[in-house]
Amino acid sequence: MASDILIQRLLESPGRWAVVGLSPRRDRASHDVAAFLQDLGFDIVPVNPTVDEVLGERSYPDLTSIPGRIDVVDVFRRTPGPHVDEAIRVGARAVWLQLGVIDEPAASRARAAGLQVVMDRCPKIEYRRLIST
Repeated sequence: MASDILIQRLLESPGRWAVVGLSPRRDRASHDVAAFLQDLGFDIVPVNPTVDEVLGERSYPDLTSIPGRIDVVDVFRRTPGPHVDEAIRVGARAVWLQLGVIDEPAASRARAAGLQVVMDRCPKIEYRRLIST
């Protein structure tokens, strides 16, 4: 389980977050969370092969197609393993698996590769709990 200190560190240093499964639909949790992070100053990179753009940002079909560094890979997919493996390959520093997304073997692979892991948590909820007043 990720510590509050790790979660707070990730949320207090806005970086470049690839959001896997980011939906263009405003009623979806992925859209709501990514918009929240974007409003806080995070650089959001949508990862969704079915759309060209979300939240005004170009969408990519997978993590390996994204140019430049990725700080955090935020996964909204029920089967996160392949995305975690991609996060390892592209050199992300952390993976964040959303509420209800639990994959202990994938998390273990990420930790073994030196990535920080947050699992079964929502950054919007955690930000409000740990940071906002």
